[in-house]
Amino acid sequence: MKLSQFAIGGAFLFISSIAPANAQQTDSKIYDIINNVSSQRIEKDIRTLAGFGTRNTFSDTVSNTRGIGAARRFIKSEFDNISKDCSNCLDVKYQRDLVKPSDGDRIPMEAYITNVVAIQKGTKYPNRYIIMSGDIDSRNSDVMDYKGDAPGANDNASGMAGTMEAARVLSKYKFENSIIYLGLSGEEQGLFGGKSMAAYAKEKGWDIIGVFNNDMIGNIEGVDGVIDNRSFRIFSEPVPPTETERERNMRRFYGGEVDGISRQLARFVYTTTKTYMPEMNPMLIYRLDRFGRGGHHRSFNDLGYAGIRIMEAHENYNRQHQNIRTENGIKYGDVVEGVNFDYAAKMTAVNAINMAAIAWAPPAPKDVEIGGIVEPSTKLRWKQVDGEIAGYKIYWRDTTSPIWQYSRFVGDVSEFTLEGIVIDNFFFGVAAVDKEGHESLVVFPSGTYR
Repeated sequence: MKLSQFAIGGAFLFISSIAPANAQQTDSKIYDIINNVSSQRIEKDIRTLAGFGTRNTFSDTVSNTRGIGAARRFIKSEFDNISKDCSNCLDVKYQRDLVKPSDGDRIPMEAYITNVVAIQKGTKYPNRYIIMSGDIDSRNSDVMDYKGDAPGANDNASGMAGTMEAARVLSKYKFENSIIYLGLSGEEQGLFGGKSMAAYAKEKGWDIIGVFNNDMIGNIEGVDGVIDNRSFRIFSEPVPPTETERERNMRRFYGGEVDGISRQLARFVYTTTKTYMPEMNPMLIYRLDRFGRGGHHRSFNDLGYAGIRIMEAHENYNRQHQNIRTENGIKYGDVVEGVNFDYAAKMTAVNAINMAAIAWAPPAPKDVEIGGIVEPSTKLRWKQVDGEIAGYKIYWRDTTSPIWQYSRFVGDVSEFTLEGIVIDNFFFGVAAVDKEGHESLVVFPSGTYR
């Protein structure tokens, strides 16, 4: 690494000439991904999925025109077609588990919860996965009504269509890490599809970088009267539920209450979106999910994986979980007319560029430790990543800031001291950077040293 030296007021400033040190560096391929997302294709898929009448988990599985069976076959056939277009770059399959009434009070009969899985294998780290998911199933006012209409245009044909469109766009590229496009079932009955898939991933030993759960990404007219086609929410839990007692005790003295792996994933999405899609307004919501409610990312969180929920900013409860009807001049029901396809395309692009950025990035550093107690500087050290990378970037922020504010590229080293930065006043993290400037997720220190 070449260093240039300048004298400033008696002190010396060293400026690295290596490209990734530039925090504003961007990748032109990311802009191409944004431009290739099609609102027309998303609209077509949403109309097709809503056109199956109902996708209730226990609806018809034999018909080709109605029910969840027709829906999941359609999704699989689309993934198969996408794979054909990219020289069979996707491994497309079903993944299923049996549920029965004793498993929950929203299960009227024994049935298979069937997920649709499309895996795009990475060229360098095939067992490292970034996942985008949408829900296949829908419901009306009565979650046990598996015969009545429940088109579920926004909840959640929008998220499923976005996942399919992301596969169409990203399958044109090669990535070092693997990407999985998921259609999950049984969400309305108790997150059964996510539970089944997360357990499957654990059993197979998948190294999951993160999960993007897309649940309702097409509505811009909130029940609160706000119309907004730019804002969206990123829900993330503060720390994993699988943390140890030692980790909980450390947090009391060293901080990290809002620095779990899911929160770092959320910050990554926020920063990437603001860099490449500045017209969008990502909102970091410091909750696992909406108040008292849930989504499929939780099942992955429960097993210790990073996972977030990406969704519209302003919900319309008249269009969620409702029988189609008109009462007192108010229209109820989750129909296609309530979906804004251009907004759904923007949300799909948000997912696609973040998955691409992560899938192109090197693995994150491990065993990050921090030191600097009663010292005028902060010290960090970490286990270096295998393979050729440009180096590492140290991030820090005010303890009250929701996002990383400051950074410094420090080269391909395993430790570094930030002179003059007092450890007491900031939170810190470290990311790996490849020679193209792609960055891993930021890793919050898990240990201390002197």
